[in-house]
Amino acid sequence: MIDSKEVVHNQAVEVEKKVKEKENSALDDEAAFEKELPKKRHLNVVFIGHVDAGKSTTGGQILFLSGQVDDRTIQKYEKEAKDKSRESWYMAYIMDTNEEERVKGKTVEVGRAHFETEMTRFTILDAPGHKSYVPNMISGASQADVGVLVISARKGEFETGYERGGQTREHVQLAKTLGVSKLLVVVNKMDDPTVNWSKERYDEIESKMTPFLKLSGYNVKKDVQFLPISGLIGTNMKTRVDKSVCSWWGGPCLFEALDATEIPQRDPKGPFRMPIIDKFKDMGTVVMGKVESGSVREGDSMVVMPNKAHVKVLAVFCDEDKVKRAGPGENVRVRLSGVEEEDILSGFVLSSISRPIPSVSEFEAQLQILELLDNAIFTAGYKAVLHIHAVVEECEIVELLQQIDPKTKKPMKRKVLFVKNGAFVVCRVQVNNLICIEKFSDFPQLGRFTLRTEGKTVAVGKVTGLNLSSA
Repeated sequence: MIDSKEVVHNQAVEVEKKVKEKENSALDDEAAFEKELPKKRHLNVVFIGHVDAGKSTTGGQILFLSGQVDDRTIQKYEKEAKDKSRESWYMAYIMDTNEEERVKGKTVEVGRAHFETEMTRFTILDAPGHKSYVPNMISGASQADVGVLVISARKGEFETGYERGGQTREHVQLAKTLGVSKLLVVVNKMDDPTVNWSKERYDEIESKMTPFLKLSGYNVKKDVQFLPISGLIGTNMKTRVDKSVCSWWGGPCLFEALDATEIPQRDPKGPFRMPIIDKFKDMGTVVMGKVESGSVREGDSMVVMPNKAHVKVLAVFCDEDKVKRAGPGENVRVRLSGVEEEDILSGFVLSSISRPIPSVSEFEAQLQILELLDNAIFTAGYKAVLHIHAVVEECEIVELLQQIDPKTKKPMKRKVLFVKNGAFVVCRVQVNNLICIEKFSDFPQLGRFTLRTEGKTVAVGKVTGLNLSSA
């Protein structure tokens, strides 16, 4: 007869063995995850600047120099560009892939491409420069860690981009607001016959840009670096410019400057936050975005806010590769089950269930008024379009709470009814639909925004308080 005690004991041993195996396999998985995480750091670079400054050409040249595009492709583009009588545009064709962009020679969507240097993996976000495409530029810059501001040194072109109505000024202000903390100011077209690597022209551009960059909130000594290049020929990009071409430049080339940029660390163990910038159907619902905090791995349970849809992570992709897990700063595509593609809008946020992102329809903010449209005054009832991470929503200023003295940064005593250009003001903002945002002090990337009216940026601001009862 079998001893029942022995049976129980054997079963217990079996269970223990299985638990041990599970634990070991979990540890192996963890070790595998660590291996999965790429060793090089990852940065998003956004190219900004006036239309025709040479952003796409410079981006194209970077991809060519870092071996992402072969000579034959370049020759094909050169011929295509020649056929369209646009000979100097062939490098831009690498970045501008759709027909509308090639015919017009303007970048409309935010182009995306990848390249690597010694220490860093980069994703280039080639943002459009043309006035009517600024909202596209906003979505590019809101994902960027480093900005490359491309300025044309050609006679007349720098002036057009810089003067009122030119895009250089607006792009710099937007980049700062959208959290692009480091800026490389690349003075392009230095090989142009009107410039010919002239130190005087380079210095003139640097001296005109510096006060403006300071005004936009950049610490020029710490966070901004100027350097001369030729995007079309590739001079001073991968290797330093030869002294025979430019005797006066002793600084780094573009690749060195990009590698040397330091950006703030994000928390891989923080609550998960990924603003969704796009979605599509592919064996489930796939969402795209940049991880701003926390990590995501296959098998995780998450929640899509603000519609509180509980989802399961089926797969995670970084660039084109399937990975087990991805951390902060990575651009990812996440395949989900439990939600339909049509139930997700850009601006929704994939977040952790234990600490989901707040969703509100009203919040408090500190605003800096940049430039109101002619004769407009900023008061309760003012309507504008709010851009915050991937969210674009109409909003209304419900109440001005206090004006802030720009010198002392302290609130002024008197009651404020309206303010004009240049003012700093704390106010309550209301939107029609629930939006997912954070206080700037908790998550800068999800708490800074711009207000635009009729295609112009009128104010920049940061979220200081959330009205959670409005959810």
